[in-house]
Amino acid sequence: MRVLLVEDDVRVARINRDLLERDPDVHVVGSAASCAQGDALAQALSPDLILLDVHLPDGSGLGLLRHWRAQGRTTDVALITAADDEPSIRLALAHGAFDYLIKPFTGARLAELLARHRARRPSGAGSGAPGRHDQASLDRLLGVSGAAAPALPRGIDPHTLERVEAALAERGQPASAEEIGEAVGLSRVTAWRYLEHLVRAGQAELDHQYGLAGRPAKLYRARPGEV
Repeated sequence: MRVLLVEDDVRVARINRDLLERDPDVHVVGSAASCAQGDALAQALSPDLILLDVHLPDGSGLGLLRHWRAQGRTTDVALITAADDEPSIRLALAHGAFDYLIKPFTGARLAELLARHRARRPSGAGSGAPGRHDQASLDRLLGVSGAAAPALPRGIDPHTLERVEAALAERGQPASAEEIGEAVGLSRVTAWRYLEHLVRAGQAELDHQYGLAGRPAKLYRARPGEV
């Protein structure tokens, strides 16, 4: 996944780059500090995903997003910004931003953003073929769950489940229920329940770590190809 950052605060840009590149599939191909630089790099680099601030020294990121859409650029764009007012949010969504993160945000929420981008990417991405969709693949692109989505077991909250899945994917290595619980703000037992559900659903895998004595520790990892 080739990502372009448009962020005028050098420190924030560096932090965001570090967070993004914890994911081994993500490569930040460029970082721009203004609308003009962002526009030039978007044209030169053709990234898969652009993470865009609103308040930039030479204009508004919302104006840049509108400019890109007017040009016919369909690159996935998400806003990462301190602009928390409703008009900015509505404008961003109206101009085709697929996600909007308000600073400060958590690493787990950023991982959710990346997961949503992955789900939106067509199966033939990078092949050069225009591709076609059936309803199921189009619904995934639109983020529509659909009435036919399987019901979750009692006690499993869908938003909490997304956070647990994102935290597991963000780690990039096997993790215990206690570690995931700390990352998401859940007790070990609650995190264990959600992780076991992900294993049953085929969205995570269970490893056993054998020590010198006692029962093996249960470690969980995101299933390859998931999130």
